[in-house]
Amino acid sequence: MTDFSTIYKLSLVALTCFIQACSSSSSSSCPVLECWFVQEKAGRGGGLTGATTQEKSLLHIRTDPDQHSAEALKAPADIHPDRVYLITDPAATLCHRSLNPPRGSIKKPQCEINPFLPHPSSLKWVAPLTESALSPIFLQADWFSAALQGVDGQLGISSITRAPTGTKEQSVILSVTSKTISVQARLGRPVVLDCGFWLDPSSPLSSGFAVEWRYQFRGNGRLVLAYDGKTDRLADTQDEGASLDFEGLHQNGNASLILQESKVLHSGTFICTVYLPYLLAQVAMELEIVEPPSLSIHPSPLPLTVPGQTLTIQCEASGFAPLTLELSWEFIGADGKSRPLGSGRVTGHRQAWDGTFSQSTRLELDTSKLDLGRGGEVTCVAVHPGGTRRASVTLNLIGFSSPSIEDSMAMVGVALVLYGLIKFISWTFSSSGSDEADKQDKKEK
Repeated sequence: MTDFSTIYKLSLVALTCFIQACSSSSSSSCPVLECWFVQEKAGRGGGLTGATTQEKSLLHIRTDPDQHSAEALKAPADIHPDRVYLITDPAATLCHRSLNPPRGSIKKPQCEINPFLPHPSSLKWVAPLTESALSPIFLQADWFSAALQGVDGQLGISSITRAPTGTKEQSVILSVTSKTISVQARLGRPVVLDCGFWLDPSSPLSSGFAVEWRYQFRGNGRLVLAYDGKTDRLADTQDEGASLDFEGLHQNGNASLILQESKVLHSGTFICTVYLPYLLAQVAMELEIVEPPSLSIHPSPLPLTVPGQTLTIQCEASGFAPLTLELSWEFIGADGKSRPLGSGRVTGHRQAWDGTFSQSTRLELDTSKLDLGRGGEVTCVAVHPGGTRRASVTLNLIGFSSPSIEDSMAMVGVALVLYGLIKFISWTFSSSGSDEADKQDKKEK
């Protein structure tokens, strides 16, 4: 009995040590982020804005306010003590592994932190969040906005943090994240642009939220979708085929944009913005529609060609996006060997009604200048970001001057057969003729 009790106690000790080790490892998994603190200098009279300044800063991330001691506020030699912050993030959004690369890694996450000024919004789908027009005492603090990107380039985070005035201990109030910072999609396929948010439920600013999706491309932009989560209403302006998962939006902050059918006009920058009363955070992501070309060759099939003849062949590449495309020709002989024929005469791009592009190339194939043997395959090659495409037609040359050994042997064999057949017919006729002559002689006698 004593033995079993001893084993039980040892097991409890081991389990306790294991739990402590796990908790310490989980707390240590939150990174210490090197960040740039960026702010604008005050202008000299006239209300003009001064130049921006950049200072190195250090962010100690934790999920519990008691995880770090005061020693964590000690600043390295190259960082001012006022730029060392403790950030409490209960959702552990800032503890993502892409923000915490292995020690000694060359790749570092990107981080920028700025002072933030809470303010109400006049947008009609955001205005209901601040209808009372009474700013809560909660806003009387130091506010910051942090933008981060993971080392793999596939995680973007925007966080709004609050620090009691005069302190350096910040708490995350709102975080917006995306795991699809850069996306490629095929034409006509459904696309989901990831956007999720977390808000501090204990904050007096958690009374409601709004979500907005915007599109930008080369300086032009438009509203894709906007939703007022407080009154449960969509804005009147909405792109056709764009929607949200409203159940997931309210249950777990899933604000992802769903495009039912991707189009060429969707290539560009999409911005997901989440609003709380007086606060906002946003992440941007790039969507590129990539569709490889369809190839067709004219004429097909190719006519029979004699050596010395010039043959004109055209290859049409259509339905591709983006417009980056390289067209070329190659010839594959009967022996399986490939040889380049150049790019031919390539035309400019033409754009179709759906935004896709087309382009063609024309090849003048002079058989008198090229040793094409007995023929083979002429292939059009299109190299595109969406993949390489090929289209081939068969080239048959007749009357070529240098037959192969096999053809020569076959011709000799045919000649021998014909010779034997002629001799046999000649012998047959001659023998039958001599028999008739003998019969006639006998009759006369």
